[in-house]
Amino acid sequence: MPLLQDLLEQNIAQFGEYPLFYYSGKAYSNLDAQKYANRIAGNLQKNGIRKGDRVLVCMPNCPEVLFSYQGIARTGAIIVPVMFLLHAEEIAYILRNSGAKAVITNAATMPKLRQAISGLPEKPVVFSADGITSDPLENDFTPVTGIREDNPAVILYTSGTTGSPKGVILTHRNLYSNAVNSAANTKEGQGREVTIGVLPLAHVYGLTVSNVCYIKGYSVVVFAKFEPEQVFAAIEKYRVRSFSVVPAMVYAMYHHPKAEAYDLSSLESLGSGSAPLPEALRRGFLDKFGVEVLEGYGLSEAAPVVSSYKEGMPYKPGSVGVPIPGVEIKIVNPNDLEVPAGEVGELVVRGDNITPGYYQNREETARVLKNGWLYTGDLAKVDEDGYLYIVDRKKDLIIRGGFNIYPRDIEELLARHPAVLETAVIGVPDERMGEEALAFIVKKPGDETSAQDLAAYCRKHLAKNKVPKKFVFLDDLPRNGVGKILKTQLRKQAADLQP
Repeated sequence: MPLLQDLLEQNIAQFGEYPLFYYSGKAYSNLDAQKYANRIAGNLQKNGIRKGDRVLVCMPNCPEVLFSYQGIARTGAIIVPVMFLLHAEEIAYILRNSGAKAVITNAATMPKLRQAISGLPEKPVVFSADGITSDPLENDFTPVTGIREDNPAVILYTSGTTGSPKGVILTHRNLYSNAVNSAANTKEGQGREVTIGVLPLAHVYGLTVSNVCYIKGYSVVVFAKFEPEQVFAAIEKYRVRSFSVVPAMVYAMYHHPKAEAYDLSSLESLGSGSAPLPEALRRGFLDKFGVEVLEGYGLSEAAPVVSSYKEGMPYKPGSVGVPIPGVEIKIVNPNDLEVPAGEVGELVVRGDNITPGYYQNREETARVLKNGWLYTGDLAKVDEDGYLYIVDRKKDLIIRGGFNIYPRDIEELLARHPAVLETAVIGVPDERMGEEALAFIVKKPGDETSAQDLAAYCRKHLAKNKVPKKFVFLDDLPRNGVGKILKTQLRKQAADLQP
């Protein structure tokens, strides 16, 4: 199986020279990408970086991030992608845990990196990516032999929503196989397609989207951050047919007041992942734009895609599609026995995409990897047609008086209420019932709906035991860099509310 760096070489061999990236009005060809990747690889080698060393990359989305990934892979070193929005202390933790020997960043992020490095006993070499495409750097890269497909290519630190981040090891085989199998599920267009790269490239979802583009021969309009109007303008200019998003972006586009000022007629579908997509939002987006939002499912430990919709598959509300080629799934009960179709249990996954484990964390590795299967911690079910449904996170399950309550059921209902912009439901301790549901609500501006109104609405549609005991109104919900709601922060807020 080819290596991560082979994706770009194969792209050039198959498609010839073409504009691979558009960024801030400038085009970079695939041959440019190869040249800059080799420059970075040579510079790393000149500074002592060798096979197996860790190199941290931390800056906003830009072509230099992707050039850096390819350059690092060429040396046999391991890419450590980090969100530039993280606090300096969080970056310092990742630097210490990974033992990174080098850092690639840019001028805007450099002060934060300097702060993160200041307390480290051994300081990594720091490179600025700002001059990669203009400085006359020597291209003295020496090709590296002996890199195997089972060697680590990336250590991806989880968002830390449940404690200290864990370093997910992803091998060349993990990433290459997942990109190839994800690409096999995408529709073939007419001519060269242009897509939009707005997901964080430091997140495995964004990284895989870029890998798929190498395989499919797509061009990518790269954005440093998500601005709906800029995305609308790019759809209009490049006649974009499809791109990948997270639900927070769907929400922002749906509610944007200037959406109808742009010609979005080329857009056929969006692929949504990373967090649950409320059904009410999916329907609203389809009604407004005539565009399907097709939800998929993945996680960092699966490199990341597990399931998606294949071209021509009928849509089923609430489903995240079917497993992509090369990926097996099972739904198991607490005794590790597979359950029948329609029954809820824990989702376990197997395939070439599954991580070999967490970096320097044997205990956590043993907890999630058993007999070749990844235990995802997600509660799910599969219907008689093989469609997968994610019911909830196992750790988010609310057990009230011995009965299971799935927060997503309540969230889906509340999302349909005309007053509610966003919602998140958690379980809070209760002396009598063990746990009760608490709903955090972001209302539409100026709306006067009360907690009593929402409770009455829930009682009309839910069993009595599922109605949240309390409703808390917020201006916005806490999120991580890819728009996933941070329920750990909400639990801390809820603890402060407890009498």
